[in-house]
Amino acid sequence: MPANAWWAVARSEEITATKPINVDIGDQPIVLWRDNGVVRALEDRCPHRRAPLSLGCVLGSGKIQCGYHGWTFDGKDGQLVDIPNLKSDRKFPPVYRARAFAVAESGGFVRVNLDAKAAAPAPLAETLPLAGTENVALGHEHFINALFDNPALVIAIRGIKFTPYLMAELVEQDGRLVLERSCQWSTPSWPAPFISDFPVTLRISTDAITGESELLLRDDAFMPLLRATIAPVPAARGVTQVRWRAKLEAGRRSLAAKAMALGAPFRVLPTVDGAELRVTKPSASIHAADLRREIANRADSAVAA
Repeated sequence: MPANAWWAVARSEEITATKPINVDIGDQPIVLWRDNGVVRALEDRCPHRRAPLSLGCVLGSGKIQCGYHGWTFDGKDGQLVDIPNLKSDRKFPPVYRARAFAVAESGGFVRVNLDAKAAAPAPLAETLPLAGTENVALGHEHFINALFDNPALVIAIRGIKFTPYLMAELVEQDGRLVLERSCQWSTPSWPAPFISDFPVTLRISTDAITGESELLLRDDAFMPLLRATIAPVPAARGVTQVRWRAKLEAGRRSLAAKAMALGAPFRVLPTVDGAELRVTKPSASIHAADLRREIANRADSAVAA
């Protein structure tokens, strides 16, 4: 995994103080839980017998206990603090410490950095109310490329038809990859001679390293209709875990725009149409791959310096 990357591995409401959960960043298993309200993240392997800590329990003290032999760990630094049948004041050697990761929570997302000493990212001010999680049987890079080349393969916005035409080419802006796609209403509009060919646009702004993307849907007057954040994270066995949050904007004026509220306005598709994916021609993703490599190289050079 890229150094010093913050991955949105969970939504805030998924993490509780009653039951730990398991997530992945690539092949790295992670256990998450709340310790008196604070989210903790450790490697999801007990250093004793390698049993998943996510199969254990959270104690009233906020510590996590392995379900195999009852070893208990402090989520702040992964230190072993208790073994059943041994004195509680005994000091245990550091070799039995579970690996801890850096955690940051804001905007309804829990983010993890594999570097335990990483500086926290800038917090998000708003938590978008609509949310969901999908496990997509598509590799992380392929998921991002599909979003750039044909969003209909991986997301759906109620009443919106994505077109193959870009309103603005993909460019780099402050380390993010940004493009704007022309869209249409999926239902007929009236009177047809007096409407724009592409009355809606979708702006996609993507983190070049993680693929976390901000989506903004706007009408022909550039008034916002919908905002969404999708956070794809590479998981084990070629799966991409995708968390998302979305919000319909106030002031939707047209009947077509108002119809977006009559059901689920946004969703990440749980399955990908393999036949459609196969014939989708790479377009924006080609330029995106070059820019991502340039940005990653700059980041690596900055770390080395």
